[in-house]
Amino acid sequence: MHYWLMKSEPDVFGIDDLAARPGQTEHWDGVRNYQARNFMREMKTGDRVFFYHSNAQPPGIVGIVEVAREAYPDFTAWEPESKYFDPKSTPDNPRWFMVDVRFVRKFEHIVTLDELRANPKLTDMPLVRRGNRLSVMPVTAEQWQWILKME
Repeated sequence: MHYWLMKSEPDVFGIDDLAARPGQTEHWDGVRNYQARNFMREMKTGDRVFFYHSNAQPPGIVGIVEVAREAYPDFTAWEPESKYFDPKSTPDNPRWFMVDVRFVRKFEHIVTLDELRANPKLTDMPLVRRGNRLSVMPVTAEQWQWILKME
């Protein structure tokens, strides 16, 4: 099993939105960064993911989800009315991919970005590095365990 972190703005799609979906499952669309896309293509069914609320007060990890379906073409790239439309992506040659995620649980305590930055065990975590804006990133097994202890 591998571990990940995925960011979403709670006013766009938050953990409560996922929990309210049928089967508590939804596709994670709209990723338009090649490195983040490549990370999603590495995800396997059952991998665990921290759900992170970005652009929130405070920003932080709010829960856990799991990969329910491995990467497949992001069809929103083909819909001209979608804010994620990309005319260079086609069904025959998809440029963007998404995964389906399933709600596992919501944290009782948000693990804030400030708390993550203050933990010396997490200094190598991409999330806490200045300037890292990726919406999808790997988390090591050790980092995963430290963060769970912070909840």
